[in-house]
Order: sequence, then C-alpha cells, then structure tokens
Amino acid sequence: MALGTFVGMSRPVLLSLLALALVPASSQAAGQAPTPEPGVTRQAILVGNNWDGTTDVVDPETFERLDRIDVVPDKAEREGEIMFSPDRAAYYEAIRQLIGEGNHQYNDDVFSSHDGSTIFVSRPSFADVVAIDLATKKIKWRTPVKGYRSDHMAISDDGTRLLVSASTGNVVHEIETATGKIVREFPSGDSPHENVYSKDGSTILHASIGRVYLPVDRPRTLASATRGGEFFQVMDAKTGQVRKRIVMSEKMKEAGHHDFSAAMRPMTLSPDERFLYFQLSFFHGFVEYDLVNDKVTRIARLPIPDETALIPQEQYLLDSAHHGLALDPTGKKLCVAGTMSDYAAIVDRQTFAPKVIPGVKKPYWSTNSADGRHCYVSASQADEVLVIDYASEKVVHRIPVGRHPQRVRNGVVRIADYPRGRHSEKFELEIFHERAPIGIERGDENIGCRAKDASRLRLRRCRVELKAAPRRGAKPVLIAAGERFAPDRRSFEVDVDLNAAGRALLKRQPRGFRTTLTARGVDSVGRTKTVTKRVTFRRGVR
Repeated sequence: MALGTFVGMSRPVLLSLLALALVPASSQAAGQAPTPEPGVTRQAILVGNNWDGTTDVVDPETFERLDRIDVVPDKAEREGEIMFSPDRAAYYEAIRQLIGEGNHQYNDDVFSSHDGSTIFVSRPSFADVVAIDLATKKIKWRTPVKGYRSDHMAISDDGTRLLVSASTGNVVHEIETATGKIVREFPSGDSPHENVYSKDGSTILHASIGRVYLPVDRPRTLASATRGGEFFQVMDAKTGQVRKRIVMSEKMKEAGHHDFSAAMRPMTLSPDERFLYFQLSFFHGFVEYDLVNDKVTRIARLPIPDETALIPQEQYLLDSAHHGLALDPTGKKLCVAGTMSDYAAIVDRQTFAPKVIPGVKKPYWSTNSADGRHCYVSASQADEVLVIDYASEKVVHRIPVGRHPQRVRNGVVRIADYPRGRHSEKFELEIFHERAPIGIERGDENIGCRAKDASRLRLRRCRVELKAAPRRGAKPVLIAAGERFAPDRRSFEVDVDLNAAGRALLKRQPRGFRTTLTARGVDSVGRTKTVTKRVTFRRGVR
C-alpha cells in the first residue's frame, strides 16, 4: 500500500485505523550531562528539532549554533521500506496526522556519547534509534524498536546504556550505546513515555501515558477505560524487575484529589531523591509525591489564562496541559512549560508561588543548564529555545533553532569537531610581576598569573608556591603560597603569604634571596598548566 493512499484521510478514519492497529495481535501488549574532558570535549546544548529532522548543537556560553545535523540522512531508504508495509505505512501517516499535527516526527529525543563523538536520536516516525557520528554525519548504527513508534529516552550515568520507550510496543528497550544492541526490555503500560535514572543508577522511574491520541477525554472514567494502562513504575535498573507499579489517579484520590488522570508526563527528582515532581495529563500544574511513603503530599495549581480556559480538553495537544518540568540543582525552584497556556513559569518549591513568563509559543520541554544557573524551555511553535535565569526569573536569551524543537539535553562534543571560540585557543600560562626584585610588605606580594595571548580564553584559577633553601646547602622548602579563583579574567594577581619559614628567611636575608616560583593555572576550558620561574625577593615597599 503506497503512502499516498493515506493522504487526505479524515481524522475519524485515521483514529479508527490507528486504534485497530493497536489491538494486540498475539499478546503484543531518562540539565544530566557528561563531564567534559579538558582539552578534548566541550559542553553543548543539544536541541532536537522534531519536524525538521535535525539536531542543533549550541554553545552553552555564547548560545551560538555550532552545527545543525541531519538526523534522517537515510530518509529515502526508510520511506521506501514503509511503502511496502501496509501496517507501517498506516502508522507512518497516522503519526503525522494525529501526533505530529500534520508533520512527520523525526527527532523526539537526543543524547550525546560521553566521548563527544556521537549523538543518539529517537525517530518516532521511523520507529527506531540511530547513532550519528558527529565528524562524518553518518549513521553508525540503527536499532528498530518494537511496534511502530519510538519516544522519550534516558541515558545511564556512565553513558553505556540508553533507554528508549517503544510507544506502541508497550516496552522500554535498553540499548548498548557502543553497538546499538538491545540487551533487554522492560514491561510497561500503553504508550510508554518518560524514563528517569536515579543518581546512583540503581533505579529507573518510568511512566506510561495511555492512548493519548484517542478522542475520548471525558468523563474521566470512560477515558480511563479506553486509554489502556497508565502506570507509574519504580524499576530495578540492575535486574530489570518492576519493584512497584502504581496507578497515580488512585494515589490522587487517597490524598483527596478526585477526577485526575493517571497519565504522568515529565518528571523531576528533588536533590535528595525523596520527592518526585510530575505533571499529569489535562492538569495545569504539577504534583509532589513522597517516594518513601508512596503518597501525594501537595499539588501546585498554576494559572490558567482566560483564552486557555475556553479550549476543550479534547483539543489539548496529546492531553498535555503542561509538558516540561525541571528542578534547579539547589532544590529551590521549578521550571515549568505551560504548553496549552503559552507560558513558562518559575515556581518556588516551598510555597508553589509562580513567576509566570508569558508569550512562550507552545512550550514543550524544560531542562536545566549543565551549570544549573539557567532553565532551557523549548518554544516549539516559535522555533526557539528560551534561556531563563533562575536567579532573576527572566528570559536572558532566545536561541533560534530548527522547526518544532522538543527535547533539549545537555551533552558534550569533541573540540576537534567544534574548535570555535575559546576552545580553539592554546593555553599558555604566564607569571607576571611589576618589578624585580619583588618587594615584600605585610605579606602582600606582587605576583600574578595570566593566560598569555588569550582572546576569548579565560583563566579560572591559579595557585602560586614559593620554595627556597632556608640556609646554604639545605633542601628547598615551601616558604609561601596563595591561590585565587577569578572566573572570566585573562589575568589577575594572587596574594602569596609567607609562612613561618619564609618570614624567618626574610628576617635573616632582608636584602633579598632567590626562590623558585611555581604557578599552576586552570583555564576556562578546564586545561591545567604549570610554569616555573626563578625570582628574587627582598624586603621593601611595592
């Protein structure tokens, strides 16, 4: 059956077709970021442009786009395969019409390898995951998922395993990132969705959201009957066993909150991992859940604009009132994507008081920056990513990206592939002082460090040590030391204080003495350099 057969089909016909295909035939029922290696890899923001079929690589300091990667270089080949498979062709078109709002979905989620050489991309319309080499832009491996659509992913802390939700296969695959091999799969409910690793990697939190593409949204009891399994699962990452399976609507009722969906959307953990914060289908806000006692503790009801209140729930984007949630590393503020309300919000975790940032066109994801200072919110309708400062609760930058950005992730890329800016500059550490011999007064020595000939490169830290022989023929000992942290400076002075041995030496030799001065500096890329110099000190005024 050709792809063109499905073009122009009405929404009811497509819904029926998709629903029929979902009937089991034979019981066919994750800002985390790698640490850059100084001088080898650099941090990057990865933006998955779903309708474009591209991933943007963005500098997290300048917000300059470093690259735009085609993540469907095999598009013609994949579509050729789909054309000769009636069931796959049906899904390909149904995904475009019902989930992609008339667009194919080519990049739902994206992560980088820990060595910065590769990105991993889930491609919903092609029901697969691919690894793309950033140097050659070629596919290294391709792994089809069970069923007809791939979705959200998560990557293990060591970067060796990738979790991907197989939306219609009702499983989560665990993929070996080096080879693309599926090493095992976990059971889920209908439409497996979000995956989150615990810090130590021992636990996986997973949620399935049911058949969100079906038109029945109310009453909630009828909707629940048609949606299939909407579960929250706590899983053992080592064994793959489900420790707990929870129907969240029941937990909401126990806490006195009735008529809530069980479908959990984006989620985030508190720093101590006791509390889970998550969004629910149709709910304008989020829920706080105690993972120790397995109970809902609080809910945050966020503002609903008048124009949003007039929208029938049946018209919500895949049931998402809100879709995007992050908690800053201090655990004090949450960053919310108010999808159907066209706003982002920074919410005080203690009081749940929101600072609403209006005018965000269909926000669809929230991610902390790697340094925790900012929240990235994808404005999918405006084709941009907003950079929101947690401290000021204001938008400090807007990054133009490709068509319909969705997931935003922190990653690393190789400096050899992306050598722009400060990463391309050689780090040469230099010691400076204004005069010689160097005068000493009240322990404040005029010594400094600089990144020699730097343009955009900066010096972040410098430690200075002085060693001298306390008497002729003796072994040199440490007589003074000092250290300074000064981000975004090409050069700075370091206060070096004489210790007892140094003061005694100065007292015995007030006219001056020779020392070995050693400076160890760290640049803004993370590289370390050490330089040594012979200098003379004497008592005097600077």
